[in-house]
Amino acid sequence: MEAKTKAKFNLMKQSSLAPEREDVSECEIPEAIDPTVRLMYLANEGDLEGINELLDSGINVNFRDIDGRTALHIAACQGRTDVVELLIRRGAEIDRKDRWGSTPLADAIYYKNHGVIKLLEKHGAKPLMVPMHVQNSREIPEYEIDPNELDFTNSVEITKGTFRTALWRGIQVAVKKIGEELITDEDKVRAFIDELALLQKIRHPNVVQFLGAVTQSSPMMIVTEYLPKGDLRAFLKRKGALKPIMAVRFALDIARGMNYLHENKPEAIIHRDLEPSNILRDDSGHLKVADFGVSKLLKVAKTVKEDKPILCQETSCRYVAPEVFRNEEYDVKVDVFSFALILLEMIEGCPPFSTKQEDEVPKAYVEKERPPFRAPAKLYSHGLRELIEQCWSENPASRPTFREIIKKLDAIDNHLLRKRHWKANILKCFGNLDVFWKNDHYSPSTRSSRFSTRR
Repeated sequence: MEAKTKAKFNLMKQSSLAPEREDVSECEIPEAIDPTVRLMYLANEGDLEGINELLDSGINVNFRDIDGRTALHIAACQGRTDVVELLIRRGAEIDRKDRWGSTPLADAIYYKNHGVIKLLEKHGAKPLMVPMHVQNSREIPEYEIDPNELDFTNSVEITKGTFRTALWRGIQVAVKKIGEELITDEDKVRAFIDELALLQKIRHPNVVQFLGAVTQSSPMMIVTEYLPKGDLRAFLKRKGALKPIMAVRFALDIARGMNYLHENKPEAIIHRDLEPSNILRDDSGHLKVADFGVSKLLKVAKTVKEDKPILCQETSCRYVAPEVFRNEEYDVKVDVFSFALILLEMIEGCPPFSTKQEDEVPKAYVEKERPPFRAPAKLYSHGLRELIEQCWSENPASRPTFREIIKKLDAIDNHLLRKRHWKANILKCFGNLDVFWKNDHYSPSTRSSRFSTRR
């Protein structure tokens, strides 16, 4: 009896995202193989007639093998433009991902099969290759989170277009996404990578806690603790002007977080976007600094400079130091300038230069204008006004460090606390006298004793 002939299956090109690849030059496949596996083989070999015959017999064009790969993946790897066209025409899913997250287009891009790339893009394929992807699974960072663990079922938007809530391992978290597809904007990718690098270095009670990130699939995401009480901007909008003692306590929270960032070793961290919407409240009512999307590491040069002028559409112009708008080199003191404006807002109850349009504010700062002190002078007592004026000094070198700010705020807080205790004690004293007087005036025994004495 004649032995069955065997087909040779040359599958040298595999998933572009497989962490460890073994090139298989030649596999012998019996003719009597499973029809679904034969579909993969025929796609590899470019047998259009055989593919049509299999699909006509009812074989699923989107059959997936043990690695989650389809015939379209195979054809894209091999550069079989005609097979790709046929499979798409027969209903193949364009953006199906394999077990490593690779799509047919990602495979075609990896193997430089330009005809296939053009054809897939024509049919709407989206490139999902991630800028931070690693080729070896051992290089995947420890903080990597499987996107399937993030449940967005009841997600709500926290900040417009930036953060959303999600459930992760039973806890609610905040998730910042960078696009739903491949991000070709190099600035956005760089900002994401920079923010991720910074967050890994940070751990402080007054700075939002980094939990992990999704970097090996798209969309890329940063996952941080979720603070349900919202941001300082929303709080001030509801409450209006704060009492000085609360404003000082909040200011201390911000200053402690910022001091930690500025004294980070070996490189100081400049936030550069310190404003009320980027300061969050935790369950205990304390504040935490958040959102490091435009932050900078202050390296050997001790100063940094923006690559291009700042636009008011990109950030809130009301809290940014004038040297940034002048596109000059700057250092950590830009955060001190922003801090002064936030402290002023907490006491005044309205944003700095609230009567000016957003794009007019930078011009005012550059022309050495500062927001007016409209609240009663007593609310700026014990050196609070002087501290604000020092912090928004035109000369960055004249602005205090956050370590110095903390010392001054501690002293002001102690003054306000003593004043509060003194008032409380006075009221208590008057209350006791009132009670004593009432008891003395209305007690019958007291009256009779006085009468008997006079007799």
